[in-house]
This record gives sequence, structure tokens and C-alpha cells, in this order.
Amino acid sequence: MVNPAPMTVDELGHTANVSRETLDRLRAYEELLRRWQERINLVSRDSLNDVWRRHFLDSLQLAKWVETGHRALDMGSGAGFPGMVLSIACESPIVLAESDARKCAFLREVRRVTKAPSEIAEGRVEAIEERGFSLILARALAPVVLLLEYAAPMLAPDGVCVFLKGARVDEELKEARASWHLDVTEYPSAADPRGVVLEIRKPERV
Repeated sequence: MVNPAPMTVDELGHTANVSRETLDRLRAYEELLRRWQERINLVSRDSLNDVWRRHFLDSLQLAKWVETGHRALDMGSGAGFPGMVLSIACESPIVLAESDARKCAFLREVRRVTKAPSEIAEGRVEAIEERGFSLILARALAPVVLLLEYAAPMLAPDGVCVFLKGARVDEELKEARASWHLDVTEYPSAADPRGVVLEIRKPERV
């Protein structure tokens, strides 16, 4: 398969239906990402060649699950994908859980520059005491079975987990179903032909 040409920021705006003001804030985010990447490892270096598709579009495709006035959590936010991007684009106070202090410093700087209404929760996701999140997100953090261990205690009864997964998704779901009853819907990724967006509702232990 021939790799597509790198996506431009204007193509991102058209594809994801993002306003000019939001694009300007995302440009500032991208500039910070490249500057900080020289000092700490935030994302894979290769992914910076197509950063608008690999990171920003990958995050923005989840915007339809973000509801105004509802609490959302991004587990293992890393460089802020998807949680910080969604906080900016949706003007949503998404909680970004991250255990790496240097990445948290980066997230705080992005929040300051972009005026995102996000909340930074420094520490392990298992230590979060808040409950009743209507939306729990994760990207490149852990296999599905472990994500459910983290998420289930914090998820509202009518809440939804949305996980960005890759080529091993079938294997991960098979493993998860050995210990969890799941209501799962799979969507093709808008950013990666090999990727899948998992929507999981009502996770219950077997």
C-alpha cells in the first residue's frame, strides 16, 4: 500500500470540519509539540512527518462522543492525544490523566497557550478517585482487557468507553471477552486504514 501524502493543516480543517479559530489553536499546539519533542520523547519521530493526520485527525474523529456538560477522562494522555485536542476543539473540560511529570509539564504549557479548558491529573490512572465519567478515552495505552480494568470503576452506568486501537484489535477483544461481557461497536479509523475505533458500553465482569 502506498502511503498517502502528509495531510496539511488546511486539509485537516476541511476533513474534520474545524473552525479557523480552532485551527489556529491547533497550530500553536503543533509548534509546541515539535519544540518540546527535541527535549523529551512525546510521540514517535516518524509520526511527525504526518502529524496532522497521525495525531490531530486521529483525535478529532472522536469529537462526536464528546457531550457538552458531561465529564470525560483521557487515560494515559501522553502528549495530549486525543484528550487535549478534543478539549480544544469541543471546548470541553476533559480530564487528562498522565503519570509522566515531564509530559504533564508539556500538557500544562499547551493548556496555557491554547486556553484549553482541560484538567491535568498527574499520576497513575488507577489513583483517580473521581467516578461517574460519561466518556472514557484511551489511545496507545494498554490492551483492551487492561483498559477495562482501569475504566470500569470510573464509568457512569450509561457511560461509554472509546478506545483507539490498531491491527491487534481482534486478538485484544477475544482476550477481553474471556473476563468481560461487552457491548462493542467497531468503527473504521478516519486516520489509519489499519486502525479501529472501539465503542464499548456496559462492561460487566463475567
